[in-house]
Amino acid sequence: MRRAITLVAVILTALLLQTTVFADVRLLGAKPELMYLVTIVFAMLEGPASGAVTGFAGGMALDFLLNQPKGITALALTLLGYAVGLLRTYIVSPSPVVPVLVVGAGTFAGSLFYGVVSFLLGQLDASWGYLLRVSALAGLYNAILTPLLYPVIRRVAEGSRAHRVVRF
Repeated sequence: MRRAITLVAVILTALLLQTTVFADVRLLGAKPELMYLVTIVFAMLEGPASGAVTGFAGGMALDFLLNQPKGITALALTLLGYAVGLLRTYIVSPSPVVPVLVVGAGTFAGSLFYGVVSFLLGQLDASWGYLLRVSALAGLYNAILTPLLYPVIRRVAEGSRAHRVVRF
């Protein structure tokens, strides 16, 4: 129960920040994708199942909040969370640069996947060059935000874990 409340609180906070504070802050036409960042960080910390659940919940919330076609963002974030969660088993370096690179690359790949699915469903109204540019800039933007948000999300995720009690 504690984990679910934590997940809902983090997703709602990211949605509020993305739709209010970061909605007007653009970097060459791209804005930060906080749900991608939250999904990737949870997947890196908790594994593929938690990454997929976070991605699905955050994606559906984002789709309903922004009145987008339902399920495209949820699909992209679910697959992204699962893939990053599987990838974490192969990352053995404790370097603080690893989360920055994974979040940047994951955001780029997830945004690109979202664009491809939108194109296949007839929802994309932009050119491929624009999609590549916005995906790369969103990845860069999230990579810049990672050193600020990763420690906070890690602290919240670790604080909601059940503690093992040993009794004699």
